[in-house]
Amino acid sequence: MSKVSFADYHVSEEIKRALTVLKYKTPTEVQREVIPLALENQDLLVKAQTGSGKTASFGIPVSEMVVWEEKKPQALILTPTRELAVQVREDITNIGRFKRIKAVAVYGKEPFKKQKDELQQKTHVVVGTPGRVMDHIERETLDLEQIKYLIIDEADEMLNKGFIDEVEAIIKKLPSNRTTMVFSATFPKDIEDLCLKYMKDPTRIEIESTGVTADTIEHLLIEAKEEEKISLLKDVTVVENPDSCLIFCRTKEHVDTVYSELDEAGYPCERLHGGLEQDDRFAVMEGFKMGNFRYLVATDVAARGIDIDNVKLVINYDVPMEKEAYVHRTGRTGRAGNKGKAITFSTTFEGKFINAIERYIGFELPTTEAPSPQEVAGGKAAFEEKLSSKRIVRNNKTARINQDIMKLHFNGGKKKKIRAVDFVGTLAKIPGVTAEDIGIITIQDQMSYVDILNGKGSIVLQAMENTTIKGKKLKVSKAIK
Repeated sequence: MSKVSFADYHVSEEIKRALTVLKYKTPTEVQREVIPLALENQDLLVKAQTGSGKTASFGIPVSEMVVWEEKKPQALILTPTRELAVQVREDITNIGRFKRIKAVAVYGKEPFKKQKDELQQKTHVVVGTPGRVMDHIERETLDLEQIKYLIIDEADEMLNKGFIDEVEAIIKKLPSNRTTMVFSATFPKDIEDLCLKYMKDPTRIEIESTGVTADTIEHLLIEAKEEEKISLLKDVTVVENPDSCLIFCRTKEHVDTVYSELDEAGYPCERLHGGLEQDDRFAVMEGFKMGNFRYLVATDVAARGIDIDNVKLVINYDVPMEKEAYVHRTGRTGRAGNKGKAITFSTTFEGKFINAIERYIGFELPTTEAPSPQEVAGGKAAFEEKLSSKRIVRNNKTARINQDIMKLHFNGGKKKKIRAVDFVGTLAKIPGVTAEDIGIITIQDQMSYVDILNGKGSIVLQAMENTTIKGKKLKVSKAIK
């Protein structure tokens, strides 16, 4: 198939501009197959691995097709985990940034009221986990009347987590004249049945499993005794000396042990597992994306929520017991056309798991020797030099799209009868500012937030010192968040 570019798609200038800033150049296979059909409102069943670029394959059409003027949600995206919900929300916000698309993520373990308040604002896209979405539906805080698009992401994982009944309950409450897209790495019978029951003549798209292709990821296996794994880990990291590295363990106890060992040895590292508070987990994910530390020790909970284009090395400190988890873990490297390496430590007891993984991915994992003392000694100086320097993140999409955006805080909102049109009307009259420079507007009871695009934030900030909105003088400042 000829290589198309994103410029060839029939999408608005605002979406094209965001894709350029985000450095989306050549569509991946799943994007080439899905985007044109999604833009024609076709129901789709898409079999694709994580890391294949599927979020943008539905994120671009959804951002294009939602109508900005409509206040009620038009797209509902269901995800199996909180991390993935936040990631998808961020991707949609980035793609729809210049169209001023407002996406909201709803998930458990976060105050219901905070989400309820967000949903009362003009919201185009809602991304959430099934339990919390159902909760909002039952409490009538999520209006489904205008939902035109339903996307179910990682449907097989929904099944694994026992969410499929909730997913079906949600589907039953949605308008029937909608477009439905289901994405899954595998299609077990339960998912097939569900799809056929509620979808209109869906087109099937199957993308060859790109999650474990050897052309972008080099896979290696090192055999080791359990008690040697910590020292092996230190030797491998010295020799490999990665800019960024994800280390996966089977249990949170192992994560804590490995993290303590590395922390004590002076590695800039953090840990991530289900035992941590949700806010701490998000803070760690964000810190890793921003390049605040190089090494992240995690359980599989993190494998699906990390979308960083440049993880150079994945180490499976423990062999995953589920063959699919190997694909999800190693799919964190070699993303977006970059090269990556995945090294797995295997003890004699884990042979049967390795065999199952090899059958699943369709090739044998090449074994290699542990680094020699000479190699470790030779790499020590470069390793220590890198440890003490800050990691440079070259490809943080959100930072790129936000660099010309300033979020302003105004100390007035609904209680002062202020509406979005009042902001647009006032700000667009400032010399050098047009309606195109005004981004997402969020109006709460006592305060409002307005995104100013295109590097015009300082102009607006200065002008609003002496300008009233609807005859009212509001204090304005640069928002902290």
